Amino acid sequence: MPLSKRWEPLARRTIGSVPDRYGIYELGDEDGTVVAVEAGPLRDELKEALAYRDAPKVRWQVAQNPAHAERLLEEHRDRLRD
Repeated sequence: MPLSKRWEPLARRTIGSVPDRYGIYELGDEDGTVVAVEAGPLRDELKEALAYRDAPKVRWQVAQNPAHAERLLEEHRDRLRD
């Protein structure tokens, strides 16, 4: 199941609204197709994705802690492999 949050543009304004917590995020292309799923400190990760222009869209989910983020990441990566 994809993340339930709607797509946001991967831009500085969006990153400023992202909680400074661990979580998972999906990067999407112009059509909203997921091109990557990653986990980590959300703001730091998204700043890096923006710097490398990895994708035009993003959505995220906050995790309770780093271990929870890793479990969510595995679930979502498994979904993408199917």
